[in-house]
Amino acid sequence: MRNIILGLSFLVLSTCSVGHCDSSFNVDKALNYCAKQTNRTLRELKPIDYTMMPRNIMDSLTKWSCRKVVKEEWTSGFWPGILWYDYEFTQDPGIKAEAEKFTASLGFLSKTPVYDHDLGFLIFCSYGNAYRLTKNPAYKKVILDAADTLATLFNPKVGTLLSWPREVKLSHWPHNTIMDNMINLEILFWAAKNGGSKRLYDIAVSHANKTMKCQFRPDYSSYHVAVYDTVTGNLIKGVTHQGYANNSMWARGQAWAIYGYTMCYRETKNPEYLSFVQKVTDIYLKGLPKDYVPYWDFSAPDIPNAPRDASAACVVASALLELSTYIKNEEKASEYREIAIKTLKNLSSPAYQSGNAKPSFLLHSTGHWPNKSEIDASIIYADYYYIEALLRLKRLDENKNILG
Repeated sequence: MRNIILGLSFLVLSTCSVGHCDSSFNVDKALNYCAKQTNRTLRELKPIDYTMMPRNIMDSLTKWSCRKVVKEEWTSGFWPGILWYDYEFTQDPGIKAEAEKFTASLGFLSKTPVYDHDLGFLIFCSYGNAYRLTKNPAYKKVILDAADTLATLFNPKVGTLLSWPREVKLSHWPHNTIMDNMINLEILFWAAKNGGSKRLYDIAVSHANKTMKCQFRPDYSSYHVAVYDTVTGNLIKGVTHQGYANNSMWARGQAWAIYGYTMCYRETKNPEYLSFVQKVTDIYLKGLPKDYVPYWDFSAPDIPNAPRDASAACVVASALLELSTYIKNEEKASEYREIAIKTLKNLSSPAYQSGNAKPSFLLHSTGHWPNKSEIDASIIYADYYYIEALLRLKRLDENKNILG
């Protein structure tokens, strides 16, 4: 999810550690490409229905498949978030106007009984970026209301947020928590620090701690889903839903963990999170192909012919840029930073950019392989974390030039 504090305070942390950026990667060129594709999408969406959000472009197609903004559609916040990021880069008032209109379509979610954990994705990517860039108090209220709504999923006996209420009956999981849910803790942390209840901070910490304890194997790879007993609060089992097998490392799940615990360290400064996230990161990096874009699952049986997941690479690249600013060991920090830059460089190549073929930013993401859904597709959240990572790199590089 979204790092709300991406201003100067974030940059100062990396003053000395940014000095070895790969000069062969032109981040402005990549951001200008994103701006071009964003405008292209807006043109192709006309006449625009602001309640319909781009979701994916399948491999054989050339236009966005859009989904209605409803509480069940978890990806609706990413397109408004992309528009806000593009506005941040271009300062184009026309893009800002479109961002405002698409964002407004999601406001009802803060007043609706929560459907699942994805409320954080929906509201923080859209309204979170909107408030960060405009300081409009109406946006702040929506974020605070949504955080309170999300908190209703917290089970104090277990110590985590319930991820999928529907799976309690469908899969007979008394209380399930998926790794994706780590990203949704950010809205709770932010709300607790910006006028919301301090209890929201405690909920986020409890969730992160219980997940750290129960949802990782001894090698620090993660289970996609942890199933808990609602009476004792104990872990029943770790399983997968979108990965290859219960004992495999689903690429995007591990990416959510890297991003989530990096964010948790930022919000709490708990050194245990910083130590832990490096171990979670290193097992992921160890199994990557040479271009740093993972196969959809690290145990996929048809590697090297298995589909890639560019979305996981984008999430990790964004996380590594931030994580590198927190690590005091310069060698380790430099390693993470350089891997992030090399990942973005590869993602910005013709092998992964959509180019003229499609209005999306990137190709080759995998949504839900076991369900045979969104295989080798352009997916909106890949684009969101791609432009976020590019902006983070640009800020780091600018900070080097100003302060270095």
